[in-house]
Amino acid sequence: MRQPERFCIRILQALCGLWLQLACLAALAAEAPVTDVRRHATADVITVVYPDLANPYRDIFNAIIDGIEEKARGHVQRIPLAPQAETAAIAREVRQAGSRVVIALGRQGLRAVAGVDRDTSVVAGGVLSLPEPEARSVTGISLTPDPAVLFARLKSLLPGVKRVTVIYNPQHNGWLMPLAQAAARNHGLELVTHEARDMGTAARLYETAFAAADGRRDAIWLPQDPTTVDEGTILPLVLKQAWGRSVPLFSSSFPHVRKGVLFALYPDNRALGRALAGKAQDILAGTVPPPGLAPLQDVLMAVNLRTASHLGLSLDYQQQRRFDFVFPEP
Repeated sequence: MRQPERFCIRILQALCGLWLQLACLAALAAEAPVTDVRRHATADVITVVYPDLANPYRDIFNAIIDGIEEKARGHVQRIPLAPQAETAAIAREVRQAGSRVVIALGRQGLRAVAGVDRDTSVVAGGVLSLPEPEARSVTGISLTPDPAVLFARLKSLLPGVKRVTVIYNPQHNGWLMPLAQAAARNHGLELVTHEARDMGTAARLYETAFAAADGRRDAIWLPQDPTTVDEGTILPLVLKQAWGRSVPLFSSSFPHVRKGVLFALYPDNRALGRALAGKAQDILAGTVPPPGLAPLQDVLMAVNLRTASHLGLSLDYQQQRRFDFVFPEP
């Protein structure tokens, strides 16, 4: 082959090689954004809407959200709420994030997500209870400890207790009582329930309950109820009666332990966040959880050692280590 022909062939080969390299680079460049878009489009974004409050509430909400982020497999978007947050603006942020599930924390969080698209599911947390119409439209977890967990802890401390009395306002805790009755049966307890829609009625019912109580087999449960466990009027009277008659009191509210209640259960905020994320992931996976609030199962336990001693309970060091908080503090 003559020299000019070999030269032309080499040029053609070089051009072909260069063309192939350019074609490969173009293909990679074209495919990269498609892959990235696909990755983000299929990622499940969970939006958390919560009040932007000062401490200690800020720490509580942050712990719940940390738990959500631990459990969630996709991206978690935080939307802290200003006091005058507009529902339309929140709905727009949720839509832009592509969220199919919103976790709303606190009453303010639930009000803020009222305008989200109808195909966006709402998981509620950080509330004690919801009105019936609202409860039917969301799923979530209450801050109210599960009666089954409460009664299990009661029996572990006081195995001789056979009867539990609770005085409650049905407006706040009516939804909880059927669950409490079932839990009491499972733990071999008789649950005596009394309704009180005002503080006067509650005070009279407590007086009757203490008069009939036997401290060796009876206990009184204080639910989270602003009517029947009013901090200013009802609670001091109940604590005085319980101490004088040596009747065990247990509560669904942590501050009551410092005031003299034997024990209380309170939220494990990080674990609560993981449980809320689990509900959100179930929805994203196509599993629709039942509407309404479930009672809180992720709890911590606080015990008043002075009250325990007054009731004749001797709790050694190993037993105390099982509690998350003891009062008086060591």
